[in-house]
Amino acid sequence: MKQYTWQVILGISLILASASLFIIQIVVFRDARSTFFYLLQDIAFIPIQVLLVTLILNQMLNMREKMAMLNKMNMVIGTFFSEAGTGLLKLFSGFDQNTDTLRKDLLVTGQWSDRQFGEAASIAIIYDCKIDHAKTDLVVLKSFLATRRDFLLRLLENPNLLEHETFTELLWAVFHLTEELAARENLTELSPADTSHIAGDIKRAYVLLITEWLAYMKHLKSEYPYLFSLAVRMNPFDPQASAIVK
Repeated sequence: MKQYTWQVILGISLILASASLFIIQIVVFRDARSTFFYLLQDIAFIPIQVLLVTLILNQMLNMREKMAMLNKMNMVIGTFFSEAGTGLLKLFSGFDQNTDTLRKDLLVTGQWSDRQFGEAASIAIIYDCKIDHAKTDLVVLKSFLATRRDFLLRLLENPNLLEHETFTELLWAVFHLTEELAARENLTELSPADTSHIAGDIKRAYVLLITEWLAYMKHLKSEYPYLFSLAVRMNPFDPQASAIVK
């Protein structure tokens, strides 16, 4: 209640100041009729002022705030892909038996339009990957995630991501996989049921990661062309990927 004390005092002071000025005006000019006429005229404009302030101006401020928050979220997402996301895509694709069929749809170029990004995202959402942990080393994946566990936790604590449900879902999927792998001491002798369980966790994180990666690439193309250029050259789905400009 104390935090509102100064607002109450200010409100009462302004009302008293306004009433005092009206009284002075009536005493000096001796024309109460005109004073009340203009007072009512000013009050008549209050609904319009409320409309302008609460609906139009407030909407503009909310849009500006959302844009600022979106920029902060994209910065955080960029950090994720720099520190973990791109490397995870390379590792996950190594487990996928159908990578070759998906790769052709994810070779992003500088000529891609918004429609092409949308089509690629639609393909990724329904993509049925075939995870086979025997194709690569789960121990390597476990080590990779373990070294980034604290980083993932800090991202989950970031308030700017609360409004980004799909990316938060991705972080939880990756963090869950991290915990599942960390809980197993021997990853070379898993039972068939356990193998299927881990494969499901990898698949969930993999599909979410692809869709978020496409959204991030689209953002870079429109807002940061120089970062987009490097991201295209380092495309995790391109076997010939290289940072060297050719």
